[in-house]
Amino acid sequence: MSFLKSFPPPGSAEGLRQQQPDTEAVLNGKGLGTGTLYIAESRLSWLDGSGLGFSLEYPTISLHAVSRDLNAYPREHLYVMVNAKFGEESKESVADEEEEDSDDDDDEPIAEFRFVPSDKSALEALFTAMCECQALHPDPEDEDSDDYDGEEYDVEAHEQGQGDIPTFYTYEEGLSHLTAEGQATLERLEGMLSQSVSSQYNMAGVRTEDSLRDFE
Repeated sequence: MSFLKSFPPPGSAEGLRQQQPDTEAVLNGKGLGTGTLYIAESRLSWLDGSGLGFSLEYPTISLHAVSRDLNAYPREHLYVMVNAKFGEESKESVADEEEEDSDDDDDEPIAEFRFVPSDKSALEALFTAMCECQALHPDPEDEDSDDYDGEEYDVEAHEQGQGDIPTFYTYEEGLSHLTAEGQATLERLEGMLSQSVSSQYNMAGVRTEDSLRDFE
C-alpha cells in the first residue's frame, strides 16, 4: 500500500521496549505481510522484510488490547485502534475530502490494526510494553483542569453578595482596628474572663467542705 515507507527501525535511543519478529500486520481486514513489530517509547512501528513499513504515534492510538476471540478473528493477536486514515483512503483527492467533510463533518477517521505474532505467547509482553509506552504520552485533554492554586472562598456567600474575602490580622493588629466602643466591650469581656478563671482556679483539686465554703 502507498502509505508504507522505508525507514530505519527504532533502537535503544528511542527507548525500544519490545521487538517481535515474524508478526503479520493486518489493516482493516487487509493483510500487509509478515515483518517485525517494534514497540518503543517514541512510537509503534512495523517493518516487513524489505524494510517497508509504518509507524503509529501513541497519541493517535485510542485503544489497544489482546484479542483471543477466534470468532472475531481466526488467530489471537494484538488489536490496535487508531484515530487516523491509512491505505487507499489516504490517497483521496482534496476535492473528494472536502465533499466528504461536508457530508460527514462529525465522522472521525478510524483504522484497525491487528498484529498477529507467530508465537502467541508473546502477546502479553507486547501488550504490557504498549501500556508502559502509551503511559508516557498522556492525552492533554484528559489532564486534570482543576489545578487552581488560588485561595478558596465561600461560593454561596459570594453569590449572596457577601463574597468579599475577609481580612485577617494578628492579635495586636486586630486591637488597633477596634473602635472606642469595641475597646470598652473588650475590656469588659476580659474582666469577666479573669473572674471566671479565678473561680475555676479556686475549685481545682480535691473538693472539701472548706473549699466549697470559700467559694460561696
